[in-house]
Amino acid sequence: MVALWTNCLHSHGMSCTSSAIHPHSAANAVELRIMATTDLHMHVLGYDYFADRPSDRLGLSRVAALIARARRTARNCLLFDNGDGLQGSPMGDYLAESDGIGPNRPHPAIAAMNALHYDAATLGNHDFSFGLGFLRRALEAAAFPVVSTNLRPLRPLPVQSHVLLERQFHDAQGRPQRLRIGVLGFLPPQTIAWEPRLKSEIAVEDILPAARTGIRALRDQGAHLVVALAHSGIGALAPAPMMENAATALAALPGIDVVIAGHTHRLFPSPDHPQGPGIDALRGTLAGKPAVMPGFWGSHLGLVDLRLLPTDDGWRIAGFACRAEPVGTEDDDPAVTGPALAVHRRTLRHFRRRIGRTERPLNSYFSLIGQDSGLRLVTMAQRWHVRHALRGTRWQDLPILSAAAPFRAGGRGGPQHYTDVPAGRLTLRNIADLYLFPNRICAIRLTGAELREWLERSAGLFLRIEPGRPDQPLIDPEFPSYNFDVIDGLGWQIDLSRPPRYAPDGRLAHGDSHRIGALTHRGRPVAPDQPFILVTNSYRLSDCGLFAPVAAGRPVLLDGALRTREVLRRYVARRRVLAPDPQMGWSFRPLPGASVLFETGPAAARHLDGLSARAEPAGMGPDGFLRLRLHL
Repeated sequence: MVALWTNCLHSHGMSCTSSAIHPHSAANAVELRIMATTDLHMHVLGYDYFADRPSDRLGLSRVAALIARARRTARNCLLFDNGDGLQGSPMGDYLAESDGIGPNRPHPAIAAMNALHYDAATLGNHDFSFGLGFLRRALEAAAFPVVSTNLRPLRPLPVQSHVLLERQFHDAQGRPQRLRIGVLGFLPPQTIAWEPRLKSEIAVEDILPAARTGIRALRDQGAHLVVALAHSGIGALAPAPMMENAATALAALPGIDVVIAGHTHRLFPSPDHPQGPGIDALRGTLAGKPAVMPGFWGSHLGLVDLRLLPTDDGWRIAGFACRAEPVGTEDDDPAVTGPALAVHRRTLRHFRRRIGRTERPLNSYFSLIGQDSGLRLVTMAQRWHVRHALRGTRWQDLPILSAAAPFRAGGRGGPQHYTDVPAGRLTLRNIADLYLFPNRICAIRLTGAELREWLERSAGLFLRIEPGRPDQPLIDPEFPSYNFDVIDGLGWQIDLSRPPRYAPDGRLAHGDSHRIGALTHRGRPVAPDQPFILVTNSYRLSDCGLFAPVAAGRPVLLDGALRTREVLRRYVARRRVLAPDPQMGWSFRPLPGASVLFETGPAAARHLDGLSARAEPAGMGPDGFLRLRLHL
């Protein structure tokens, strides 16, 4: 299968590794290929719904070609999915809104996975975004087991806590060998916080204790190999309660042999992935165990090739190789596209409906340096909705501020991962592009001091800049753009000469540092005890995440059922013609003699004339981003 194996130097948790190796083990060796997808987010087809054109960079229909090729070059294969497959594209939203699945209308993602003969799958947090009823109907059509070890459904759901796959493989001599592969699945324990309406329907346990229970159950059933499908990011090696990104700590558990990670939309192994205790991003191991995280939206296929040797009472891993293979220009697989084409066409008709017009282009190329008409449109719609919702209440006279973050601003998504809506007609597709996630709109009461701390957390996006030095990198690659909240209605400056007060994961990094200065409302300084209403989303109100320490315990003035995207649609339909100001109200504090390099999409070159910052092109970066030099 592969020319280069990594030898195993320890047990990998297999129950039989302490046993003597069979004297003829080399001849009886089994080479097993594990294939994995993760975070497909309803990109069943190789189609970019936000750009409204085919794409050779994404989609399960493109991954299908890699799966077929991997099967042709390996005798023994297993195929798994790692969750977050049912939500995240206009097709997924259309299916949920139209309730377009049922006994005779299988969900196209499930139908595609059936056609590709998946061996098992787990669930991710976004698979619950449309409610338990929709999820149940989708899973009922699955021809493969769905496993979720730390999920406790309080109502019936076709999900197992663990599964034992008995498969007949062939060894190096072509002789049949029967192996038992145990499969565990995990989703973030924060799922309930993100989807609080499900509290009466499901419980989600801590990953690591649930894993220990699942490992014991599978080993008692005679599992030779245990694979963990972890819809969880690659985080710390040291265990901690209720870890969201638990893949490394999970791999360290005795009895786990292979880890499929996900949730954070990263590539692993990859030279660009951060190293750390227990993390070997070049070799592809977590706590010494083979592991893979194959991107998102069907950008890659994860491959873990194992060499298994028999022992007196089982099998042990003698070598492995891990990689994430990108999709290319292969043709779509008809077995995948067939079940999805009818829904695809209906989705296109629905999302191409015109609802308004914009006099200005709406793009996110400069969102991270303070200029984004599309983000401004979102904050305007949010404020409009909450102002009407609170009319007649005792809160109606408080100033209303509106917070939002750019969801598509490059980063891990690459140089094409930007919102780009030209001036002219606005459609439902554009609305979906402007607001990607199915969050609900909410409002809380905060003071001026709390707003300052909110902005300090956002300012962690930027690296520290030394005065007088040219061409310093501006953006911290570990800080996702969806956490860069700006607050429309305020003005402020960010002092990049100071270190960030908070780390990307929310930890207090430099307690004596404050980057946010000149904080004003309507031109006047904001007092620490001055009360405000902040419009935000339901994700920010959960008890986890970057902003949780600020939002926790604050009075919630609105927590309705409407999703932010629906509010945005209603606002555009009511206004009809819009021209949102791209200026978001903040700037960098001047640093004489300093310049920074900011990376954005190549198409940003068409819009440089409208950029207010002092910027000049500085060539193309190695990953295909356009570099701009900003003079501070």
